[in-house]
Amino acid sequence: MASQDKLQSQSLNDPETFWSHQAQRLHWHKPPSSALKKTTKTLPNGITHDHWEWFPNGQISTCFNCVDRHVLSGKGNSPAIHYDSPVTKTKQTITYKQLLNEVEIFAAVLRQEGVKKGDVVLVYMPMIPAALIGILAINRLGAIHAVVFGGFAAGALAQRIEACKPVAILTASCGIDGNKPPDSYRDYIEEAICLSSWKPPRTIIYQREELPWRPIIRPDGERNWQHLVKSARNRGFRAGCVPVGSTDPIYIIYTSGTTGKPKGVVREAGGHAVGLSLSISYLFGINGPGDVMGCFSDIGWVVSHSYTLYGPLLVGAATVLYEGKPVGTPDASAFWRMTEEYRINTMFTAPTALRAIRKADPDNLALMGIRDRGGMDSLRALFLAGERSEPSIIKLYSDLLGSTTVGTKIVDNWWSSESGSPITGISPFLSPPAGGLPIRPGSAGKPMPGFSVSVVSDSGEILPANKMGNIVLGLPLAPTAFRSLWQDDERFYHSYLGRFEGKYIDTGDAGIIDEDGYVHIMARTDDIINVAAHRLSTGALEQAVASHPLVTECCVVSVPDALKGHLPFAFVGTAEKVEDEERLLGEVQKLVRTQVGPIATLGGMIVGSGMIPKTRSGKMLRRVLRELLENAVHGELEKKVEVPSTVEDAGVVEVTREKVRGYFERNGGRHGVIEVGLKAKL
Repeated sequence: MASQDKLQSQSLNDPETFWSHQAQRLHWHKPPSSALKKTTKTLPNGITHDHWEWFPNGQISTCFNCVDRHVLSGKGNSPAIHYDSPVTKTKQTITYKQLLNEVEIFAAVLRQEGVKKGDVVLVYMPMIPAALIGILAINRLGAIHAVVFGGFAAGALAQRIEACKPVAILTASCGIDGNKPPDSYRDYIEEAICLSSWKPPRTIIYQREELPWRPIIRPDGERNWQHLVKSARNRGFRAGCVPVGSTDPIYIIYTSGTTGKPKGVVREAGGHAVGLSLSISYLFGINGPGDVMGCFSDIGWVVSHSYTLYGPLLVGAATVLYEGKPVGTPDASAFWRMTEEYRINTMFTAPTALRAIRKADPDNLALMGIRDRGGMDSLRALFLAGERSEPSIIKLYSDLLGSTTVGTKIVDNWWSSESGSPITGISPFLSPPAGGLPIRPGSAGKPMPGFSVSVVSDSGEILPANKMGNIVLGLPLAPTAFRSLWQDDERFYHSYLGRFEGKYIDTGDAGIIDEDGYVHIMARTDDIINVAAHRLSTGALEQAVASHPLVTECCVVSVPDALKGHLPFAFVGTAEKVEDEERLLGEVQKLVRTQVGPIATLGGMIVGSGMIPKTRSGKMLRRVLRELLENAVHGELEKKVEVPSTVEDAGVVEVTREKVRGYFERNGGRHGVIEVGLKAKL
């Protein structure tokens, strides 16, 4: 048995021994009485379901484990944060000793402003050191942080203020999105507070030179961050760590809100720290001083919570805090330039970022230039998550980076806001004689310790290998995972446990587990396309479309069809302008029929650039594309489409609407899209 399989088996068969051992990595103010306590929970409506607690009765301070203990152990001069901001032309390295100093003082500021243990503080910040310092200071006081992506529109921000009722908001005067002008946060904050019935008594503003917030009006609860810090420093104010119970929340993170009202996922102190300290070393190979993690995700998303901030600092490593884009700040070399400059050992990003880099630099000249002079030789692994990584992406970067002196591995992994850390993946760092597992392109790897993954039918029956169905998680979940939603146990049950009557957590994803136990995530369950009673996954279809050498990105959704119910329809971006779209469609159709099957033939394809709407975290908004097509089929293309507040650029929807209009007009109108689109072109 490979060592990854062995560890996974131990974590499920003897969780008490396994997780008690992992807990010894950390400092506990009060050691837990056990690792796992299984319980039941009864909801107000009388429903009872299995429940659990990790490290009951223990007391811990995550801030102490992330900062204080490294300074106390003599590692204070080790780098903690490498701040890199091409948008402001700023670079700064902060040591653990310097970080402790700043966190102690800002925690004292928050205490003076009335923040105490158990309070919620909302963070609406750009990717600057003050954001990480603020979050750690909140944690230091035993308070709870709720980070909202800086730049979310006022409506989305108001939703979250209303839901978590913060005693204070930490924000900045502006954010800077790539090469765009500074974006003032003042209007967002003031409108959100106006929209919300909950009025936070304090708003603490970090003033940025690029666009200050003027004036700061003290009577309304507004405070100048820098002035407060200067005053506390001059008066010698500092705050020590406040331990919390292992099952006390340390943060709330709201799901992205692509559909419905965002859910407040709650992360608990003990399980979060233990699970992350394992995953950052076991999966990502970051073990302590001298190691550098480059997690290129915004702090508003769970990936950055776990692997920009908490994971690297828990083990005393350095983290790269990047304020910029994969392209455009200034070009497609940004990730590779930082890898060389900071000697990054493990990089973590989304496939969307690599697609953007490939589109901006189709010949990979920037990467190869840095690679050929040895600048990539520190990079042991590049991890991808956030959406499905098609095999072509894995193969491309494996070919480009596999020749480095360390033989960089490209690793897909799968997880969510709810899990807090990867559910599946492959650790490329396990060494002989036990050995690791081979990476299998197209798969998100095998289950991580503590996660029991199965594929079941709609009735809850376990399906055999290679049979597509609902991907579910057995109880209890691993320590990093949630146990409920913020102040809403009933919604937790009905959203995640109710479908399978409390036996499994429903992930909302569909896929297969192959004969070797590798998990393949193919689509969200609501993105499965039923074609004449055949269930096709958008993931498999997109994998086939993306295998065409001209295709840089694609999104497949369903379009109504009178004969077969629905047919797949592709929106495709290409590396260069396509002169003969008819030929491209024919070539793509051949790939789809060969790789997926004749039943999977596309019902149509639109080629263009800048027409696939995405969330700010890079997820494609399939629902929006699907609605546009359905409206067009029914002659209602002007009908309003609900676009979530998380969309990166709402203007893309109108670009897509015009693309759809042109496609339908060229193909016989709304009644002829399928007949003309298929018969004429095939």
